[in-house]
Parts: sequence; C-alpha cells; structure tokens
Amino acid sequence: MILPIALAEGNLFDLVIRMETQLTWYGQSAFKIMTPAGNVLLVDPWLTNPVFEQGNDEVAALKRVDLILVTHGHSDHVGNAVEIGKRTRAKLVATYDLSAAMTTVLGYPEELADTDTTGHFGGTLNLLDGEVRVTFVPAWHGAGVEKGEDSRPFYGGNPSGLIIAIRGGLTFYHTGDTDRCSDMALVSRYNKVDVMLVCIGDHFTMGPARAAEAVKLVAPQTAIPMHYVTFPVLTGTPEAFGRELKVRKVKVKLRVMKVGETIVLDAG
Repeated sequence: MILPIALAEGNLFDLVIRMETQLTWYGQSAFKIMTPAGNVLLVDPWLTNPVFEQGNDEVAALKRVDLILVTHGHSDHVGNAVEIGKRTRAKLVATYDLSAAMTTVLGYPEELADTDTTGHFGGTLNLLDGEVRVTFVPAWHGAGVEKGEDSRPFYGGNPSGLIIAIRGGLTFYHTGDTDRCSDMALVSRYNKVDVMLVCIGDHFTMGPARAAEAVKLVAPQTAIPMHYVTFPVLTGTPEAFGRELKVRKVKVKLRVMKVGETIVLDAG
C-alpha cells in the first residue's frame, strides 16, 4: 500500500510543479514570463531602463528567449528587443504593422517575424506547440517607431494590449500603454484573466483612478501595477492605485513587484 500512495503523491507534486509560472518585472512595462514547460517570453523588453540598474547585465545573461512580445512601437516598449532577438533567435510577436516597422526600420530579423507570430486585433496565435496563445486587444495610445532619438517616427500601426494564455498555467492581460476603455469589459468574456499587468503612471497612460476602473471592468484575480516611477512625470503610485481600488470596492489581489523581482505564480 505504501508504493501506490508514494506514486500518487509524486504525481501530484509533479503536477503542481508543471503548473508554476515565473514572472519577472524589469521596470516600466518589461516582463519575463517563464512558462510551466520552461519556455521564456519577454514582453516590452526595455531592460536597460533607468530604474533597473542591472539592465545591461541581464540583457547579456539572457541565453534563451523563445518569444519577444511588443505592444507598440515606442522606444520604452521596443526597448532591447532587436538586440535580444538577434542573439537568442527569439520570434517576434506583434501586430502586422508593428512587425513590419520593426523589421524594416529597426532591423529585427525578418525570418524571426513571419506569419506564425504576426497577427492583428481579435486574432489568436497558437505558439510553442500550443502551450502559449496570444490574442491582440485594443489599447488607446500611439505607436510610432523611432530609429533614434532624433529620427522621425515611422508608422507602427495601432497599439495593442496582449492576452497571454498559458496551457496548464495562467492567463495574463498586459495592457500596454492605454487609457481605460469600454472594450476592456469584453476581455473576460473570452478569457478569464488571472493576472492583469496594468499601467498606472498617469501623464502618458491612465493614472491610478482610471486604472482602478479598468481593473474593475476586467475583473482579474490579481493586479500588478507597471509603467510608473521610471520618470518623474509618471506620478502614479501603487499606494494611490490601491486606494482607488478600495474606493471602487474592486475585489482583486494587489501585488506590487519590486524592480528586478521574480515571483512564482501557481495556477492551482
């Protein structure tokens, strides 16, 4: 009788391990997601931003990246994508127009930005043997792609948010840069969102009050604030965001990450 019990406990333990997803925040809107199968996703990978002192070291240390997902063409979101993509051979996941701009203007390798990982609003991409599904949803912002600080912006299509659904794991909603919009109320109709990565900084995106309203529309289990503190003009804070959530009686777990921190999220 001991052996079957041990096997059962072992299988249960293995299942829990497989369901774990690791999330790292690098500051601004840059995240790394390590899936239960060990695949590595980077979202808006501006790792060398002003608040992440180890940015250059982290870029150099990334040996494996499977997908680089970019919400829009601004430099604080494209970030180090081209450099990392060239070295790790990560496939670029973006809307058609943004993908074209990043390959043509910024030099992202065209062979890593093919139809398999290029889509548009409402469409869902099945990636990494079906472990990851990415759906593009609207965001209210701009999307010009700039080759350098003094260059003119090139057309990068409409900005997007990303629904990232992981098989055996969690479903993330990365808002990108956006204001609150009524379309957010429809996101959970098609995808039950576990973790909402939500911009709160104000000035260029929604601030704490409007971000709290956005969370109320989406109704995720956990909200993680982003796109704040990087520059003085981004005045929104997690404390203010938390107060606004309470004022609106939003039932959500507020998880505030430190820059460079990695957390483990369990789908179970």
